[in-house]
This record gives sequence, structure tokens and C-alpha cells, in this order.
Amino acid sequence: MNAQQDPSLPPSGKSQGRVILVGAGPGDPKLITVAGLDALRQADVVVYDALANPRLLAEAKPGATLIDVGKRAKHHKMKQEDINDLLAAEAGKGRVVVRLKGGDPYLFGRGAEEAEHVARSGVAVTVLPGVTAGVAAPAAAGIPVTHRQIASTVTFVTGHEDPAKDQTSVDYRGLSLLIRAGGTACFYMGVGRIASIVEALTQHEVARDTPAAVVQWGTLPRQRSVRGTLATIASDLERAGLASPAIIVVGLTAGLDLPGLDFFTARPLFGQRIIVTRTRDQASQLREQLEALGADVLEAPTIEIRPPDSYRQVDAAINAIHADYDWLMLTSPNGVAALRERLDALNLDARCFAGLHIAAVGDATQDALRRELGLCADFVPEHFSAEAMAAELVEQHDLRDQRVLLLRADIARPQLVDLLKDAGAAVTDLSIYETHRVAKLSDEVAEALREASVDWVTFTSSSTARYFFELADEASLDVERVSLASIGPITTQTLRDLKRPPDVEASPHNIAGLIDALVRGAAG
Repeated sequence: MNAQQDPSLPPSGKSQGRVILVGAGPGDPKLITVAGLDALRQADVVVYDALANPRLLAEAKPGATLIDVGKRAKHHKMKQEDINDLLAAEAGKGRVVVRLKGGDPYLFGRGAEEAEHVARSGVAVTVLPGVTAGVAAPAAAGIPVTHRQIASTVTFVTGHEDPAKDQTSVDYRGLSLLIRAGGTACFYMGVGRIASIVEALTQHEVARDTPAAVVQWGTLPRQRSVRGTLATIASDLERAGLASPAIIVVGLTAGLDLPGLDFFTARPLFGQRIIVTRTRDQASQLREQLEALGADVLEAPTIEIRPPDSYRQVDAAINAIHADYDWLMLTSPNGVAALRERLDALNLDARCFAGLHIAAVGDATQDALRRELGLCADFVPEHFSAEAMAAELVEQHDLRDQRVLLLRADIARPQLVDLLKDAGAAVTDLSIYETHRVAKLSDEVAEALREASVDWVTFTSSSTARYFFELADEASLDVERVSLASIGPITTQTLRDLKRPPDVEASPHNIAGLIDALVRGAAG
């Protein structure tokens, strides 16, 4: 077995396929290694466990086969022997197979059994280590597993067996000596047997006042933890309602309370569950920023962007833009993205805008212009709304007899056009994309609302607000107890018209302002 083979190299086994055992990390999808992510993106087949974050599956290439073997204590969708055979069989067909395992493949993950079986079948094997929960989960709870002054050893122990049975494979006598000498013990899969673990340690003279902690869902936004001593930890865990998956930490470091260690839960949105209602592509950008602040984010796209039935008028306007127009106005990043697609289709580039004045509503649209077309807007209003753009533009520029091309959504409000025309401009208002309501909210979002486990819903436009409440009403979902966050006054007015006034409004009226408003709102 070649356990160190570079996954980018051709397979060295008898088969043309190969198996790569990848440690997915402790839960947070960003904690997968760079090598692991590269392998996942190469895979033809991904065989994954329950503890591998499902968001990682989105990194698989289009067309990859995804197989859920769902291994978790007492709930196995497939026996280990069958998983071994599956890996060898899929690789034997000439496929690159990634075995995506929570944590590290070789730390209580039965990865060695899988690698051995695959190698004996004549298939090349690579093992890519992962960040293990025994280190990461305590760290996210403010507990270092070693400390120069008090803990020079750390021991990882399986708690999946009953330490009270006659033939336990865990040397509790030796383990107890290490803990008594200041070492740290991290128990995996031991929550259901915590009382037996405590009894086994104390029977071997570990003091009952030895610090202990339990960390559930470590490194994820839903992480919870309790601290106590060996004498109290079982009742502390029960009182807090913690369950698997969790890590049990025993030793002096579990009692440390030092400045800076509790970085994970100290983030301003930690523990807040937030629904994001933007389109799927835009929701992912907001999600990343909210998660960096500790939030548990659910994506609930309420709209989808589609092309219009015909681009005939839009394409004609773009082809004649230099000769026929003085101003180009764009009101959203979606409009910019659609414009770039039309330029590609027409074999044109940004040179066709030479000499044209460009106006953009808001810094998000401005950023999209730079990113998609390499252009800087000549005018961006101080307040990010179509009406503000018209008012400020009229104040700063003489629009009499100016020819304006406005490219935006099919459902855009008419006020902008009216204000421009009142200022003497000749306006061509064309739909470069259409906004449609999605069929329903995702099952995950619906379940979270039914469980009343959502703290906030964010709205970045009037259409997301209208459609979200339509979808919630159709599914008989109660959102009365959920706080609402609006990106600006137009969206706020829509929410008020819906009898759902927001709890916070962004200032400035952009994504950064929306996030700041959420932080202030969460702080009370």
C-alpha cells in the first residue's frame, strides 16, 4: 500500500482507478485541508459519512457520483465491510474515488481498514490527514489540549466501548496516571457512557475535582459546551441537554479560563441563526461574511434570475450604445452580470462604452462593474436607491436632452424613469433579466421555522420580502417571533406594507450596513 502517494500523480496499482481517503475535518467546512479539497474536486465518486459537512459536497465536480454511507454510532446505512468493497469496486472501474471522512481518517475512523482492503484489491491508495475534533472542538470552546506550564501530554481515547466491562481495551490505569501527572485526555464518542468513564477514572485515583468539559458540534455555529469537574460533568451535560457528536475533555486544561482563548464563541453573531433570502449566488457571499462573525446561516433564496423571452431590444441597444446614448444606468449586480453575458454573446467588450457616462446604484453594483467588466462608474449616489440616484444625478448634472439607457429587472419600479424624464432626459428602459419567485422554501428552512429556531431573516430587496412571506404563508410557517433586518428604506416600506416592520435597517444601505445592523440588533 502506498499511503503517501501524491493524489495528482497517476495511480501506481494494478487498477487505473484510485482511492483517496480524505479527512473532512471536525465540522467547519473551511477546516478541510487544501490537499483534501483538491482531491474532492478531482473525484468521480465521493463516498461520505454523516460527520462530513454536507456543504463540502458542493465542491465535487459536476456529474460526480455522491454516495451516502451515513456512518454514525448505532445508525449505519452501510456495514463497514460493504463500504470497503464499494471503494474497491468503484476504483476498479477506473474512477477516482474520494472517501470523505469526518475528522481524520486514521483517528477512530477505521481508515486503516479501508486502505488495507483497497490496497489488497490492487487499487492505489492515498491518505490525506484531516484536522481532528479532539484538538479542534476543545480549541473552539477555549480549551487548549496542551499548555507548557500544566499539560505536556494529550491522549485520544475512544469512548465507544463501555469502560466498565471486564475486557476493555483502554488502559484506564495508565490513562489515569497521565491525567494525574497533568496530562489531558480527549474522549471520542463517549457521551452516552460518560458516567462509566468517570467511574473508571475515579476508581484509578483521578481526583473527582479534576476539571472536565464536553463540547458538542465543535467548530460549528451550533457549538455548545459545558465545563465542570469529574464529580459534576455527567449532570452538567444532562442539564444542558448536550448529546453526540461531542468530545469529552478531562484534565487541568479543561479548567483554564484565560483571555483570548474563547475566541470562537466571543464573535458578535455566535449563536444567532439567520435566514438569507437573496438569490443563491448572492446568498453565498453574504453567508460567508455572517458565518465569519459566528452566525448559523440558512440560505432561503426567494427569487431566481432568468433571461427575458427575447434579447432583441437589449442587443440592439448595446450594439448602438456608443452612437445612441449618453448615459448607461445599472441598478444591481444582477444587471451587470447580465450585461456581461450579452457582451460575450455579441462578441463585444468594455471598449463599446468609451465616452459613455455610467451610473450605478450602490457600491455592490459598482463592485460588480469593476469585477465583471473592469469599469468604474462615473456616478454612484450617496444613498443607495433608484430614486436617490435620480435625485442626486439631476442635482449634479444637466440631463436635458441626455439619452439614457436603463438596463434592469422586469419588476423594477417606475419612479426612476419618471424622475429622469421630468429632468428632460430621453429614457430607454429595458429588462435585461427577469426576477421570478421560487416554488417553495427549502425543507431545511421550513423545518427551522417550524422549530422556532430562527433568530433573524434578512431582506435585500422588496421582492425578497414579498416572496418570502408569500412562501411562508403558503407553507403555514409562523414567522411572528423572528426578527427582521432590512437593507434600506424601500425594502423597509415594503415590509411595513406587509404589516411586518423590520427590527433593524441597514445604514448605509448596503451589505456591510446590513451586517452592522444585525450585530447591533443581536447585542440587544
